[in-house]
Amino acid sequence: MESLKCSLRNSKRSFYSSFNAIFGKVGRLAAEPVTVELLKSKCLPSLYYGLEECPLSSADFKSLEYVVVGTFVKIFNTRSKEIATSCMEMFNFPLPLACISNRKSNFMRKLYVSDKSFVGCVLNILVSLILAVMYYRPSIV
Repeated sequence: MESLKCSLRNSKRSFYSSFNAIFGKVGRLAAEPVTVELLKSKCLPSLYYGLEECPLSSADFKSLEYVVVGTFVKIFNTRSKEIATSCMEMFNFPLPLACISNRKSNFMRKLYVSDKSFVGCVLNILVSLILAVMYYRPSIV
């Protein structure tokens, strides 16, 4: 049985497009903190959009990490992944695994807590039926 697989091609293309547009305009003229904040606010949403619903493999997370770390390599003009990763830590920039896990838990919490959602309605009905069966079950003699 095959499982659902999500393609990250469009997400990465959109991310690179927005990052290159920003970096092409700002480039080395702006300070690194400004570029990192622009990256957080304008580029990351296009990379992470909709990924909380997708089942992602470890290879997918590594691919996303490569994209994010690569932008830090470019921003800080280095060739070392370790330096880029430490810069990410200094700027409190989480890796994609942490970001997507947080987004996924928020998505699931909102999905199951909401009484207005379809899943919330179904869960409420199921719980009501289970309680009705438990409390109003006729005794078997």
